[in-house]
Amino acid sequence: MNTIRMIEGASDADIALWLAERLGAAFAATPSGTVAICLPGGGTPFPILAELAKCDLPFTRLAVWPGDDRIVPEDHPASNTGRLRAALEPLGAMIVPLTENARSPHFALTWLGMGGDGHIASLFPNTDPRADDPQLIRRLTPDPLPPEAPFERLSLTIPALLACDDLVFVMRGAEKRALFEAARLGHNDLPIARALAAARVPGTCFC
Repeated sequence: MNTIRMIEGASDADIALWLAERLGAAFAATPSGTVAICLPGGGTPFPILAELAKCDLPFTRLAVWPGDDRIVPEDHPASNTGRLRAALEPLGAMIVPLTENARSPHFALTWLGMGGDGHIASLFPNTDPRADDPQLIRRLTPDPLPPEAPFERLSLTIPALLACDDLVFVMRGAEKRALFEAARLGHNDLPIARALAAARVPGTCFC
């Protein structure tokens, strides 16, 4: 992929302002209609989204897709869709739940999280995700199942996640940063490395 811009020491508020600038540009480029973005689950995004909610943006024109979700009811604590809905739907944003037959759009921005094993979305190493996957969404079972979320998943595939104008990562902790750097340099074949190798859009990593 193109060179990734590494930004160190950014606070949640700093990252939210960066996101707001990118979204503002996307809304300006699309004077009418919806702007779609893809967001991760996990613990990292939601304090940042709380800061983003304070920004002056036309949230009613925002369509938010989870990059993946656990196959649980939306009111279950493990539901990414439910958590995104609670964070952004009160602002007027449209939250789009994943279904097996959904057709994901081109995203103005894809925010990719990464696990300690190098997985992105729910594309765990055992699922052997491919950059040329003909499907946009897959139903998957991580192996081993994470004990904190032992559920089957729906996940956007690498091509669906990379159908975007901007990629952003937030890597907290030295171990994750080291794994990310190794993937960026092609020193492993983990899902994150496959995605980075296939990406053809600008990337920014807050670490």
